[in-house]
Amino acid sequence: MRIAVLSGAGISAESGVPTFRDDATGLWAKYDPYELSSTDGWQRHPERVWAWYLWRHHLVQQVAPNDGHRAVADWQDFADVTVITQNVDDLHERAGSRLVHHLHGSLFEFWCDTCGSRYHQPLPDMPTPELEMMPPSCECGGLIRPGIVWFGEPLPDETWQAAVEAVANADVLVVVGTSGIVYPAAGLPEYALTRGTVVVEVNPEPTPLSASATVTIRDAAGAALPGLLTRLPALLDVKGS
Repeated sequence: MRIAVLSGAGISAESGVPTFRDDATGLWAKYDPYELSSTDGWQRHPERVWAWYLWRHHLVQQVAPNDGHRAVADWQDFADVTVITQNVDDLHERAGSRLVHHLHGSLFEFWCDTCGSRYHQPLPDMPTPELEMMPPSCECGGLIRPGIVWFGEPLPDETWQAAVEAVANADVLVVVGTSGIVYPAAGLPEYALTRGTVVVEVNPEPTPLSASATVTIRDAAGAALPGLLTRLPALLDVKGS
């Protein structure tokens, strides 16, 4: 069986990874997300954007994969599994998933904003959040930026094509913890449905996908995913009947 998994912020939230709007520090609450997640924001205030992402980088290191992440990794013992994630953390990898495509980049990759060189030096510590911190400089004079896809930037073409191919080849697409409103990622379930692929949505709340998904499970990832694999053969049989 070939399974593609499209994951969003909901599965990481179960591990304690906050979204921008859930920022418990309140330090960045007065800023519009666009100011911290766009090329314009970086050009105007690189010290603020760098501090925001450096704090999130260290924050993610302090949390652990949850039962949902571990379940997806465990499926690899019985199926061909490809993870396509909108999340920028590394929780799928730390749970053991071997093939993970990060559509929106990663908090664990950094490169120069001028020459594009990868940055592998140790990062500054940030034991408590700080509003501003100047990013490191590259040998070329550019600034080191997080490897995140910001507003105003296209998705990495190779990653996107790999995601589309995984969905095209899948017997079932499991969509977990995503609102289904951020494109082009939200188009992947639509593409799967046009191909007649079984689409299973796992989300505690209704989304735009709910009405068209083959099956909708109103539960959190950590509760629903560990037992889902045993149900998939029946869902595929229903599709074929």
